[in-house]
Amino acid sequence: MTLISEYIEAAPAEQKPHLEALYRLAKELLPEATEKISYGIPTFYQHENLLHFAGMQKHLGFYPTPKVIEHFAAQLVSYKTSKGAVQFPYQKPLPEALIRKMILERKKELRLK
Repeated sequence: MTLISEYIEAAPAEQKPHLEALYRLAKELLPEATEKISYGIPTFYQHENLLHFAGMQKHLGFYPTPKVIEHFAAQLVSYKTSKGAVQFPYQKPLPEALIRKMILERKKELRLK
């Protein structure tokens, strides 16, 4: 069991479906990345932190970097965002297609460095 699996296992039941879905997407799209807990939350790392995510009380926090959030600003208008974070409420289905695109954009951003 990984540290991220343990984090998800310890999360409240209402958070688990969103956490598991995001974890599954990140594992699929970032197979070379190392999984760890950084800043107390699940992190995918490859030469630098690629993305973080976390179960919050009312939403899943997704932290793919400010550039990625800026790049997808038009598609994120129905979600609360900040410079480096997106909030996906547990009451709404997780937008997996959008998250997939965001993770791939983050991966592309890493390759350009």
